[in-house]
Amino acid sequence: MEKITEKLLLEKGSPKATKLEQIKTLNLSKLTLKLEDLPVPLLSRLSSLERWDLSGNRLEEFPRRLELPALKHLDLSDNQMEDVTSLEALSGLEELKLEDNLYITVSDNHKLMVLLPKLRMYNGKDVTSSANHLRFVYSANLRTRIIAVWEKHFRLPDPVTAEKLSALRKDFVIAACQQVRFGPSSVSDFTKWRVEVMAKEYLISLTEPKKEPEIQDSPEPKETQVVPVTPSKRKQLPSERISLTPRKKLRNSDLPDSPAESSPRKSNRKVQMLTGSSISVRMSPRKKNQPPPNLTPIRGATTPRRGAKVQPIREKEVEVIKQKKKKEEELQKEDPLHVLQCHSKQDSREDFSTQLWACAFQPQTETGSGGHRMVMKKYKVSGEEFFSLAWSTVLMTRGGGRSSSSSAQPCSVLAAGGKRGLVKLIHPRNNVAFGEFRASRKSLSVLRFNHRQGNFLFTGSYDNKIVMWDIGGVDSQYNYKVIQLLVLELLTACEDGLHFYKTQLETKSSNKSRSKEMEITFPVYKKEDKDHDYHTVDGLSFLTDDIVASKNFLHSSIYLWSLSRTTAQRPDKKSLSVSAVVLMELQWTSTEVPYLALNTCPGRGYIVCGDDRGRLWTYHITDLQKNNFQSGKPIQPTQVLDWPSPMRKGLGGVEALGGVEGPSINSVAMDPELQYLVALSDKNMVIVWKREEDVRKC
Repeated sequence: MEKITEKLLLEKGSPKATKLEQIKTLNLSKLTLKLEDLPVPLLSRLSSLERWDLSGNRLEEFPRRLELPALKHLDLSDNQMEDVTSLEALSGLEELKLEDNLYITVSDNHKLMVLLPKLRMYNGKDVTSSANHLRFVYSANLRTRIIAVWEKHFRLPDPVTAEKLSALRKDFVIAACQQVRFGPSSVSDFTKWRVEVMAKEYLISLTEPKKEPEIQDSPEPKETQVVPVTPSKRKQLPSERISLTPRKKLRNSDLPDSPAESSPRKSNRKVQMLTGSSISVRMSPRKKNQPPPNLTPIRGATTPRRGAKVQPIREKEVEVIKQKKKKEEELQKEDPLHVLQCHSKQDSREDFSTQLWACAFQPQTETGSGGHRMVMKKYKVSGEEFFSLAWSTVLMTRGGGRSSSSSAQPCSVLAAGGKRGLVKLIHPRNNVAFGEFRASRKSLSVLRFNHRQGNFLFTGSYDNKIVMWDIGGVDSQYNYKVIQLLVLELLTACEDGLHFYKTQLETKSSNKSRSKEMEITFPVYKKEDKDHDYHTVDGLSFLTDDIVASKNFLHSSIYLWSLSRTTAQRPDKKSLSVSAVVLMELQWTSTEVPYLALNTCPGRGYIVCGDDRGRLWTYHITDLQKNNFQSGKPIQPTQVLDWPSPMRKGLGGVEALGGVEGPSINSVAMDPELQYLVALSDKNMVIVWKREEDVRKC
């Protein structure tokens, strides 16, 4: 047996380097190594190690104190492994091989799938579906039974002392292991182990406050993708068609009393995939002394349930902006880079009516190619109108099938859905729309991937249902499998307010649906009367894992509130409502147009919200800690970016696009590094802003 030294690791590692921190692949196979032969302090320096081959040794367990944050592939085949819990520290592991370890049981396999939250490939097979079943469905059943044992036989001591708590923990864990019976007898060892762990975790949750997770930076994006749709939430009325000739702006009393139509427009699009064409538009920013124009195209508006009316306070907004004019000029770091017209009907350059609703940055992958091309490809499906899209990263196995022993690599996939209730799965890099599945009989309004578990997809549809799906991974032949999972945590904003749902399974029911646990109310509700209804929550985004930004239709502010402190309250017995614990109120615009863009860049503490005049209201609050947030007067925006007044080059020279002055901003996306802002309008125009690194904070 050769002694493990720094020199040996550099020889066995790749790429060839002079420092251990630079090694990404390491081969220590067939060296007859035992546990005591692995020096933890030395191996801990392998901070960039992604692949490690330890096959053909004599390891009975893995070093428990060894943490390798970048490790994704580990080969422990042909060893003497017995205790798989020693692998728990490898939380980022995606592929593991434990073949030819005689003492590994079925229960050990189950333990690994729970201990390693990102494990997808085990002994050369895709175990995503079975692993997620154990992590969520099976665990949820056990959790329900554990809680039932607690509620029936135990309660916290008063007062809580360390001695009493220790005795209680011992008695509760023993009782839970004895009374909870679930699953086949072949995995009884796994079930007992899982119950013991979950019982301890449950008792901790009752006695210790939850720690707020830190903000984590997301991977840098590479490309953007946008889709044009005309959903029912805001549709132009026949009498209010947009014209390139500006008209006078409607007074509030001139707004239509009837709501907008609810059925999307039909489409004559053909199934095809082609390289997208874009029209680059030159910007001519407004002069500083030029007031905002008072001529805008007429647009439709959705009327709330009680026929809400908003008093005109545009003068107040202008005054607020004037007061901040000097400060904004100093903070101005965003430059309009491009305006793209890339979703025109019949490729007409005069199409300024197609509404754009969804935009997302592609996540970075190890194998993904770079590039800064704005419009790369276009996907069309006959009879479909896409209302939402979402990017994610899943594993693609190489070789002949999903059970191939060859390694898996991450790849970026795009999910898109809309009018037909179908989710299309697309691999844009290879120009392949490789699958689809029906998520609802009604139209889909929103798609969201879980940012920690890239194969979990949430779909929201017009039948008032939100479902979580496991799309798994794909192989080189694009075979895939979609499984419907249980919704484990759900916060949803809609026209009837903001609702929070139960996450636990009922003890005597296998129903996958969730009953509402509470409705979250906001201070503006107290101002409601017969003409004003503020219950429609038309914007929701997380700034951190606990702090939520939301806005209410017809309300001229954005709320920042704490999810944990809000849901910790006991709801009213009749209405099941709790008041949002508001941390801060941000000044925004006053408008009667619903579903204007609200988004956040959590890694940068940045909030952006569009309005109905083509502006972006930005708020930079990175340096404000949660415990320093205070309610009070609304905080003014860090900066308001005006509509860039685009100009277009034509045969007759440069022409101004006056008819599209100040459109509504339907969607905003930011890359995690906050280098680019992409805004989608209701006039078939995509505005790309470029931000400099040095941005001052409010």
